[in-house]
Amino acid sequence: MNDTVVPDSEHRGLVARLPQLPRDLAQLARFDRPIGWWLLFWPCAWGVWLAGEGAQWALIGWMLLGSIAMRGAGCVYNDIVDAELDRKVARTAVRPVASGRVSRKLAWGWLLALCAIGLVVLLQLRWEAQLVALASLALVAAYPFMKRITWWPQAWLGLVFTWGLPVGWVAMRSDNLDVLAAAYAGAACWVIAYDTIYALQDREDDALVGIRSSALRLGERVRGGVAGFFTAAIALWALAFWLYREDWVALLALIPVALHFVWQVATLDPEDPSNPLERFRSNRWAGALMAAACFIVGNA
Repeated sequence: MNDTVVPDSEHRGLVARLPQLPRDLAQLARFDRPIGWWLLFWPCAWGVWLAGEGAQWALIGWMLLGSIAMRGAGCVYNDIVDAELDRKVARTAVRPVASGRVSRKLAWGWLLALCAIGLVVLLQLRWEAQLVALASLALVAAYPFMKRITWWPQAWLGLVFTWGLPVGWVAMRSDNLDVLAAAYAGAACWVIAYDTIYALQDREDDALVGIRSSALRLGERVRGGVAGFFTAAIALWALAFWLYREDWVALLALIPVALHFVWQVATLDPEDPSNPLERFRSNRWAGALMAAACFIVGNA
């Protein structure tokens, strides 16, 4: 196995067979780790489907493409900004920019190419949704610096990685903003929970190089903290559903995702190197379960 393929790659065989430069660009955009764009995409689908305008498959397809491209662009930007820190952390030291295999100039060019794809997707939305989407750029630009100034960069990521929810909602409608606010707040809590799980992998290295994270801040209380944020997510989503339609039966749609969260917390082992990564990746299915709940509540 080529040692330039990062340890948490999900497509080792495919990535390893690529020539060096395409492999490095694929890794730079995290194409070998689709979990990221799934987690970015699902809130987009939640917003569209909870809005109650049917399946909207064409829009869902565009948002999936946009999630892949913009997640890739965000990762490239993050790696450019974090190159010096990445060199000091074992899991990230082999990243293309940190290792010097990809120059900053080429990385910026790749970033612009991915943003061009995102622009094509943006133009498919009505103008109100375009404005909402563009408003996320300041949040995205600030995110890589949060780990230097706060113990809770995961909270900032919660704002960034769920921005597709208001974009999807406003692409369909501009009313019932109380529903949107509750759903978005719940989504942010979901991100804090799963990214705290992800950060468990790097606790020792992060402490050594001065990177801050919720996993370090919570310390021995990390499982309780994750449980608390998952609980807050379910409570806020239940509020969103109730504001959308006052029907106790609608709240039953949240049971599958709630049970998934219970499983994550009950089986989380912070001391097992592979366990947090597996629990983190399982959130693609949590996102899918929530998407199903939104479709049922919005369109039943």
